Amino acid sequence: MNKTHIGELRRARGWTQERLAMESGVAGRTIQRVEAGSDASLDTVALIANALEVPVRALFVSVESIGFGEAVEQLDARKSAQQARRDSITHAFTYLFQGVGILVTFATIVLALTGTISWLGWFIIPAYWAGVRLLFGFLFRIVIDPRLDAKYPLSLPSRAAAND
Repeated sequence: MNKTHIGELRRARGWTQERLAMESGVAGRTIQRVEAGSDASLDTVALIANALEVPVRALFVSVESIGFGEAVEQLDARKSAQQARRDSITHAFTYLFQGVGILVTFATIVLALTGTISWLGWFIIPAYWAGVRLLFGFLFRIVIDPRLDAKYPLSLPSRAAAND
């Protein structure tokens, strides 16, 4: 049996066991058992660590089995690697949106100054930065994030993508 800090970390956030169960996607009874000292699978522990936003090793006071301790370290390493890959993909999409926006802005300025488009063409710039930003955020949450969740199950959505 491995001793954990899960109850302390949960209470520090002001969460009930039910809230932790909801945030982590783990059954409430499983949360109760783990806090009482029962062993849990590494997948369950990883889900709880993600919900509490701590590394897996931070959940444990002590680990009785050397093999389990090594597995926890490997899980933390996999989680970090998946998070780094997910963040790089998220940033790539964000940079793509911004790069296209800069091109649209410059093209609109050039076309407006050369008289190719009327003065109404100036509305293209705010339409892109406001309207397409909303569309980008929607597509990111509906299409891209679920695919990244499936590909990198140990990672969390990037805070930067949620704000962009």
